[in-house]
Amino acid sequence: MTTTRQHPYPPPEPPHGHGSDSGQGHGPGAGHEPRVEPGHGSGAGHGHGGGHGHSHNHGPAAPVSKHLRKVIAAVLIPFTAAVVVGLVVLWPGGAPGHQRSGVGFDRQTQQATVAKVVNVSCKSVNASGQAAAGDTSGAAGSSAQQPEKGTCKKATIRVDTGKDKGRTFTEIVQPDQSRQLHEGEKVVAAYEPSAPKDLQYSVTDVNRRLPMALLAGIFALAVVVVGRLRGVMALVALAVSFMVLTFFILPAILQGSDPLLVAVIGSSAIMLLALYMCHGLSARTSVAVLGTLLSLVLIGLLGSEFIGWAALTGNTDDSTGLIHGLYPSIDMSGLLLAGVIIGSLGVLDDVTVTQTSAVWELHEANPSMGWRGLYRAGIRIGRDHIASVVNTLVLAYAGAALPLLLLFSIAQSGVGTVANSELVAEEIVRTLVGSIGLVASVPVTTLLAALVVAADRPGAEPAAGRVPGAAAPVPARSGRGRRRKR
Repeated sequence: MTTTRQHPYPPPEPPHGHGSDSGQGHGPGAGHEPRVEPGHGSGAGHGHGGGHGHSHNHGPAAPVSKHLRKVIAAVLIPFTAAVVVGLVVLWPGGAPGHQRSGVGFDRQTQQATVAKVVNVSCKSVNASGQAAAGDTSGAAGSSAQQPEKGTCKKATIRVDTGKDKGRTFTEIVQPDQSRQLHEGEKVVAAYEPSAPKDLQYSVTDVNRRLPMALLAGIFALAVVVVGRLRGVMALVALAVSFMVLTFFILPAILQGSDPLLVAVIGSSAIMLLALYMCHGLSARTSVAVLGTLLSLVLIGLLGSEFIGWAALTGNTDDSTGLIHGLYPSIDMSGLLLAGVIIGSLGVLDDVTVTQTSAVWELHEANPSMGWRGLYRAGIRIGRDHIASVVNTLVLAYAGAALPLLLLFSIAQSGVGTVANSELVAEEIVRTLVGSIGLVASVPVTTLLAALVVAADRPGAEPAAGRVPGAAAPVPARSGRGRRRKR
């Protein structure tokens, strides 16, 4: 930076001129430079020698004035209080009970083990009238139509949990089923007490707890190794988010509370806890919180308008149909909007924190830059970021709906017909509303960060006491050795 060479000119304070790192041509690479606290030009500009790192702070400094921090607190404290009140008022006593339907996930299950597997003739199985494994594969129905050919497997399953622990039952697996049972394999067995005794248990799925737990452990280890303390805090924040989702959002919706209100309060709680836990209690984090909040408000308004305008009911598949059947009082369209808000929150956090950090670092690299310059530079970074994020969001939704899109392709339906179907229209509205919120979060957060961080530039103020070179010591701190983030 050209401004780093303006140091040698100030004539005042000759006793301290030799202590300035730039006075000796050390520039940003001087060994004393990292001692200077970023964002506090007055701390290094008292003439006490930049080499001594004289500063008024012992931790990461917040480059905003005390007045601006009070303004931020005046906005966030009432908002936080409102979230806490909402949590207290809407906190559920637990998910309400209901009579089990025995359909899908709404049935009793027990852990079981495949004790023995023997090969049998499919023809003899059909003659004896034994049923195939009901839920081990979606192809069971087609298998039952061709029982005469091939060799089937007769599996003896032992129940490992529940009141019938040690009881065994048999399953017949057709040769063309996608999931085959193997001896010693851990499985999940569904229990239907109203069925005949020989048909009360059936295999519904494979027990995947071990590989899932191992994968979660590898993920946690990678986060901690790379992120260190920040990684640990990120994992804690993730656990807290799941707790809010499990103990507040889901039970409150089942209890009959408005899904949109529950989602807004729950998402706000997750946002506050996650951001401050991961990034610390600072003005920078507070700006990211404000940017995320404004973007969530926009997503909520757009989602509510277009879900109503497009007449989306939110009841489009077996899962939502089962929920509506068990709890008719739940507003399914409100549940759809709640899902849009919660789904957008995670990506919003990433965008707002990145933009805020970018503006903060730009200010530290050149504290003389005004808010307009900071905004223009930050928005250039944001354009690159948002292009990749929007593409990621669209591809994530497309990947989740890939089997559905494949069915439409098989049926040779036109693009207009596919997009007009409610099942696909839901995903389109979800994707586009979330993407609009993401796009809007970039200029909103960048502008907030630029205004806040540029409002306090002590190194450029004449009150510093050195009119000719007042701004000089501050730009000289933008070297390679900078490690401070706030």
